[in-house]
Formats: sequence, structure tokens, C-alpha cells
Amino acid sequence: MPARSFRFRPRFRGLAWGSVGIGGALGAVTLATLGGAILPLATGALGVVLGSAYLMSPTWKLEVVIDDEALEVRTPKAQKFRLPWSEVVKVVASKSTSSCFVDGGVPERSLLVPGVGAPAPYDIEDRPGLLAEILAHVDPAKIQEIASLH
Repeated sequence: MPARSFRFRPRFRGLAWGSVGIGGALGAVTLATLGGAILPLATGALGVVLGSAYLMSPTWKLEVVIDDEALEVRTPKAQKFRLPWSEVVKVVASKSTSSCFVDGGVPERSLLVPGVGAPAPYDIEDRPGLLAEILAHVDPAKIQEIASLH
């Protein structure tokens, strides 16, 4: 089977774009009407900077790559970790929320695929497809199915 990849995506895109928009508007209005008063101008600039920083985070370059031998998390330039299927300790999965936790034995080799409403700052594209790939490659004895990871 050819390798499939699933990219990390920002979960709070709307909030970040809202921060950029409101911050930019606050800065523009401050310059136009208040002559550049420092506090509202700084607040507007902070909104633009924080929203932009979130949207440009290097996290969004991460991807999960699945092949017949392993699960790998990498960037275009470097491998974060590679977990052969035989070394997976367990998978706790929720098909109803398309979420799972792949336990690689240590946190540095484990992966959380967050479902809808999960308290994670990221999402992963095609979560149902990723979950299906993980469940297809892991020994069924190592899989624990639950209703929800929340």
C-alpha cells in the first residue's frame, strides 16, 4: 500500500482571523481618530501579532504518514518520530468522534488524534481516514474502543 499523509491543521482559524481583523481595525481606527493613542494601538497590534503567529505556526507543517511498516510524524525537513506498528503499546479509539490515542510507550513517540470538541490546539485533516488506517494496521488485541476520549 502506498503511504498516506494527514496534515496538522489549526483548530481555531476563525478565532485567529478574528483577532487579526479586530486588531487591525482597532489599530486603524486608533490612528485615524485618536492620533495613535498608545494603549488601543498596542492592543490592536497585539491582536494582529498573536493571530498571525498562530496561523503561521510551524505546527501546521507537521504531517502524519502511514505506511505498511509504521506511523511517522514529520515536517518537510525532519522526522519527529517513527513508530513501527509492532511497537505500538495500545490504541484507545473512539469511532464516533474519529479520535484516538496511539501509545508508543513514551510521550515523545505517541500521537493524539483529537476529535470534535477535544481540548487540543490542532486538528488533523481526514481524521476518519487516519483513524481507519491506524486501526487497520494495529494488532486488534492492542485496541481499546471507547465512546469518547473527552
